[in-house]
Amino acid sequence: MTITQPDLSVFETLESEVRSYCRGWPTVFDRAQGSYLYDEDGNAYLDFFAGAGSLNYGHNNPVMKRALIDYIERDGITHGLDMGTTAKRAFLETFQDLILRPRDLPYKIMFTGPTGTNAVEAALKLARKVKGREPVVFFTNAFHGMSLGSLAVTGNAFKRAGAGLPLVHGIPMPFDNYLDGQTPDFLWFERLLEDSGSGLNHPAAVIVETIQGEGGINVARAEWLRALAGVCKRHDMLLIVDDIQMGCGRTGGFFSFEEAGITPDIVTLSKSISGYGLPMSLTLFKPELDVWEPGEHNGTFRGNNPAFVTATATLKTYWADGQLEQQTVERGHQIEAALRTICAEHADAGTSYRGRGMAWGIEFTDKTRANKIARHAFDLGLLIETSGPEGEVVKLMPALTTTPEELDEGLRTLVRAIRETA
Repeated sequence: MTITQPDLSVFETLESEVRSYCRGWPTVFDRAQGSYLYDEDGNAYLDFFAGAGSLNYGHNNPVMKRALIDYIERDGITHGLDMGTTAKRAFLETFQDLILRPRDLPYKIMFTGPTGTNAVEAALKLARKVKGREPVVFFTNAFHGMSLGSLAVTGNAFKRAGAGLPLVHGIPMPFDNYLDGQTPDFLWFERLLEDSGSGLNHPAAVIVETIQGEGGINVARAEWLRALAGVCKRHDMLLIVDDIQMGCGRTGGFFSFEEAGITPDIVTLSKSISGYGLPMSLTLFKPELDVWEPGEHNGTFRGNNPAFVTATATLKTYWADGQLEQQTVERGHQIEAALRTICAEHADAGTSYRGRGMAWGIEFTDKTRANKIARHAFDLGLLIETSGPEGEVVKLMPALTTTPEELDEGLRTLVRAIRETA
């Protein structure tokens, strides 16, 4: 692809140095549709990033777009705080009917604010209020958000350092296979819990991602998650599943924990819950945990009614039957087969892959390789990012609506990027 050097001066002059994605993708995007973004010069980019998981149903999905336009044109409520609105009612009823009831999940729904970290903060706050204890256990390579409470249960040293002050009340434990199977699951954790001399203050909760997206596409086994749920039950700790990036169908089922057959006490959702990339987040919890006083936790933008409208349209379009779930599993097999071939071809580079559904990663022994591949993929018209503590994993998260042909195109481009950066 031949790309005219874009004028980025206004971003470089006025915008903070904290910007990141734009450094790896040095162009100015103008429009998007389905699985493609287009820059202002008309160059097309196949998107295997999907707004960091916020666009599971593609860019400007026509069903959600039509619902949104109709709502705006009739002067529907935009900003609603926690007031009752027709848009919120429609979302709540649809979410209950299509998501919660079919899965026998009795959750209460809390609208926490526009971002994922808002949902995590509410979950942590609620767990501590319910249990009357402060510590929360998190796992190595976890990522739960960038506000201070969420950072305290995040593993990445670089992100933690940005807080500028001590991050307390979070206790790290090894994620599944962190010790390469050399130690039985949760042996250390349970020994600490049972020993009054361990120095461990009894935790209020455990927070976990079933697949660590930012941590490097680290996939927890179903049996590990079931064992974790057992530990929490035996030791009076709440189990919080952070499903912000891996929920809303990314792994197949609407919730990523469905495969494990567990029912977390608290679940956080954001990113693709609105279906259209509009800010929206939820904290779900069992009814007996609803001990909030009115107004004890709030947020100005927790009532984003346009997001409720697109979320409702999304659920009715994609979650009224099991078709999308089955399609995601099939697309996942397509990706896995391609990655297996790539790793066999580059076995001498210590290449390995892992993932589930439509969230996959490829890791190289050379920890600088993934970034080179992602940059070259951009030059070839493919948007992918890296993840892992040292950015050593090439991360693939296409929209769930990506066609088999688009997947093939993107995977062929990935193969080329890998070969040409060897």
